[in-house]
Amino acid sequence: MLKQETTKQSLERSPGLRGTLLPRLQGLLAGKAQAYSWKGALAGVLMLGASMALYISEHAQRTAQLPHEEFVAANTPPAVAAPATTAPGAATPAVADGPAATAVPSAREPAPPAAASAAAPDAASATALATAPLATQPVVLIPSVPLLRLPVNAKHVLVVEEGSGRVMIAKDADAVVPIASLTKLMTAMVVLDAKLDPNEILQIAQQDVDVLKHSLSHVRVGSQMPRMAALKLALMSSDNRAAAALARTFPGGIDGFKVAMQNKIRSLGLTHTTIGEPTGLSPHNTSTATEVAKIAEAASAYPAITQITSVKQSRVAVNGRARELHNTNRLVGGLGWDIRLSKTGYTEEAGRCLTMRMKSGVKTYTVVLLDASGSAQRLRDAAKIRQTLMSSKRVADAR
Repeated sequence: MLKQETTKQSLERSPGLRGTLLPRLQGLLAGKAQAYSWKGALAGVLMLGASMALYISEHAQRTAQLPHEEFVAANTPPAVAAPATTAPGAATPAVADGPAATAVPSAREPAPPAAASAAAPDAASATALATAPLATQPVVLIPSVPLLRLPVNAKHVLVVEEGSGRVMIAKDADAVVPIASLTKLMTAMVVLDAKLDPNEILQIAQQDVDVLKHSLSHVRVGSQMPRMAALKLALMSSDNRAAAALARTFPGGIDGFKVAMQNKIRSLGLTHTTIGEPTGLSPHNTSTATEVAKIAEAASAYPAITQITSVKQSRVAVNGRARELHNTNRLVGGLGWDIRLSKTGYTEEAGRCLTMRMKSGVKTYTVVLLDASGSAQRLRDAAKIRQTLMSSKRVADAR
């Protein structure tokens, strides 16, 4: 009897049990006649087990209905010591696993002064925050929300939600750096704007050969192909000779192409982008992750560019014979990936670069990764971003 009373007192101390399990257990304890027969004991155990299962189910339902903040508060043990108070507008101190990454300000948090918002260019992690427009200046992230910290290898990252223009992930996105073959998106737009005959035959000339990096090519000097085939080679296979031929055969030659390129840069409002040649081999072709996102968004308005860059492989006619091309972005056509536009890039100065527009759920995002240390790291960064966006959506839906 003493053991029964102790159990009862323990249950009464748990407020969550008073209205569910406790009344049932009290009823069980009241049945003294059953307590001394094995049948009564078995029935009691079964009743207790059913009551526990019912309570757990009811508790889970109530917890699922809690707002996210209340759920976290209800399931987080109290801290041993309260953190030091940070003065309004001051930068948040770095956490143990690395410096705080840059992000855009939340609607619930005023932006700190510009001096406090600057983050180290080699910050160890990017940050996810879906609350501000693209033009908003970055601030220091509060590092207490695990979902918003995303370690990536690329030194410069930006992820923007289509339509709203909200920055979802940002890392040193305004640094001016080489962009390698991402240049070819601008080259393609300039060529398509000129409305040249896509079936006109172009011939690869000696002056199209790369003498700066001595890169390989899919086409030999003297090879002939329609202009549209050259465009596919430049965008899908990132062929430098094909890109150079597109610029060389532009009205007015290479000089006419350069003038058209500067006009395109101005029309897109790219104030931190410099492009002096069509391939991206030159380290002087530079931009920022922020402006590369604008380039990708502009390129997505060209059906030819989206069709060429969003397929895993294609065929083109070179010297009258079919040539198979493969997309340099191995994620295109991959299981679970819905990529609507893509372009990769690499030079020693630029590192591994990638920009793409991908659909996740019902939303489309523009992703920019600049200066990753390798192809595998670039792909892993993209996979982390996709997973984070999916997780963020699940959390938002749960709320």
